[in-house]
Amino acid sequence: MSILTRLTRQYSHTATLFTRRLSSAASKLHDRYTFKPPSSLSSEPQNPNATPTKPNKKKPKPKYRPPSSLDRTGRRPVRSDLPFDFRFSYTESSSKVRPIGLREPKYSPFGPGRVDRNWTGVCAPAVDPKVEDLEGGEDPKLEGKRKEKREMIQGKPLTGAERKALVLQCERSKTKRQINIGRDGLTHNMLNDIHNHWKFAEAVRIKCMGVPTIDMKNICTQLEDKTFGKVISRHGGTLVLYRGRNYNPKKRPVIPLMLWKPHEPVYPRLVKTTIDGLSIEETKEMRKKGLAVPVLIKLAKNGYYASLVPMVRDAFLSCELVRIDCQGLERSDYKKIGCKLRDLVPCILVTFEKEQIVVWRGKDYKPPMDRWIHKDRESFDDDNDLYSGEEEQSEHDSST
Repeated sequence: MSILTRLTRQYSHTATLFTRRLSSAASKLHDRYTFKPPSSLSSEPQNPNATPTKPNKKKPKPKYRPPSSLDRTGRRPVRSDLPFDFRFSYTESSSKVRPIGLREPKYSPFGPGRVDRNWTGVCAPAVDPKVEDLEGGEDPKLEGKRKEKREMIQGKPLTGAERKALVLQCERSKTKRQINIGRDGLTHNMLNDIHNHWKFAEAVRIKCMGVPTIDMKNICTQLEDKTFGKVISRHGGTLVLYRGRNYNPKKRPVIPLMLWKPHEPVYPRLVKTTIDGLSIEETKEMRKKGLAVPVLIKLAKNGYYASLVPMVRDAFLSCELVRIDCQGLERSDYKKIGCKLRDLVPCILVTFEKEQIVVWRGKDYKPPMDRWIHKDRESFDDDNDLYSGEEEQSEHDSST
């Protein structure tokens, strides 16, 4: 114990002497090499009596707030001079069919206060009708205005060589730009997409699939009527839409966009409880018989249905009932198909049970006078040249 105490005292005495020597050496070095910075570089204020100034603090940036359809902040509603009624779909809706009610209040799909047109629940008419009127009847003068504007933009008709050159530029091997038209048909927001494509090219390729392809003539008519362009080629469901000689991208029309899809109004039932002219027992027997007849055609999902109307018309020459297999399709899709067949063939809808469309030709059936000619390729030249730039086979869904 005494040896340990003696060693501890000796070690502490040595450490004290070493520390004193270091402190004396540091004080001599500090006196010899000390440096006092000038007043301009010193952190202390030059005037000791002056009060120190506070550093300038930048105002914090406001937090990012995403745009809202309800926040208008004093903006004026968008005004569009387009001479037609704004609808969600121009090919799948008609101003002639009157709904019997609405599924929701009359909220505008453009957003509150964004467009200077009132939403009637069906469309936003160019001439505001009464709110209670759900027909959405179009002003007859608007059709003449659209025709005049289209003729002014189109200018001199294209020659055959010019048309072929534009169609070649829209081939898949040359460009990937394409607009797809699906089950909703030609929608309002697609008009803006078409004009965006026309910024970079004189023509745009459009691919049509599904329900709207039953009436390709209606698609071409609505495209030309609403965009003021011209369809210069059609091969199956593929179209080429030309913008016109006098088209100016900087003076493109103002097209307000729909922020959401409006709910469809309530329309009368397509299939009635009893078919007109038949009793309840006869109607039940006809539905049972219709589900047992051989299938005319099986429709593929998102297929090309342009040959369906002439096939049903030809089938009615030998059979009064026709069944179309729609397995795999959405219920809303084959209901739209049945509605188009009712108007175009024409025929009577019998049932939609078991994903089948059964139609009846009626008691006093007479073949329609107008001939429905189905062409995979259609000429738009004066010399009836059947040239088409798209060398793809049309996708037929004719598998039974």
